[in-house]
Amino acid sequence: MRITTIGLDADDTLWHNETIFRLSQDRLREMLSGFASHEVTTAKLAEVEKRNLRLYGYGVKGFTLSMIETAMELTGGDPPGRLIADILAAGREMLSEPVEPLPGVDHALAELSEAGYRLILITKGDLLHQEQKLAASGLGDLFAAVEIVSEKDAQTYARVFDRYGTGAAEAVMAGNSLRSDILPALEAGGWGAYIPYPITWAHEVADAPEGHPRFTELAAISELPGWVRSLA
Repeated sequence: MRITTIGLDADDTLWHNETIFRLSQDRLREMLSGFASHEVTTAKLAEVEKRNLRLYGYGVKGFTLSMIETAMELTGGDPPGRLIADILAAGREMLSEPVEPLPGVDHALAELSEAGYRLILITKGDLLHQEQKLAASGLGDLFAAVEIVSEKDAQTYARVFDRYGTGAAEAVMAGNSLRSDILPALEAGGWGAYIPYPITWAHEVADAPEGHPRFTELAAISELPGWVRSLA
């Protein structure tokens, strides 16, 4: 089997992301503690986020709007004067968080690139913010192409691997989300390397395709180059 192309997710695969979202959720629960319990705020935010995904897409800006809507609903449409300003400030802080690659990322990507594999960044989220994070990470020069998409499905992977590689059958997709990174890549005919992150957004939870011949779970991204080599 020949592998020519490696697709890589960005958030929580190359650098921290969900941890930052969870900290902002904690802040929102504290802001709204006079109006609702932490459990009620968590459930309402999840409901609003799910409802808004098709309108706002993924990323900090859509999440900030969902936090504002959550606050509006839990305060009966009449939030205290500072509450919306505090939520907007939390969103701005999320956008300005420093980007530092997760352990082993730089070495694994450099090893794959030096071995001649074509690296493609395939990620969801806000275009400007994802571009800024990639630039801040210092990893940009390792990628042959960058695709920031509104959704990851089998058609997306088939299109990207056809455009930048030699088709899905000769491509690996590596990421921390079974729902977005692995299952649709397998459906497209590619290979999937699941690299779990300690925290998973509820919207990204899915069952692993145990026994699938083109699927593996790795303990860390440092194991990715060795597994890709083993496919040959």
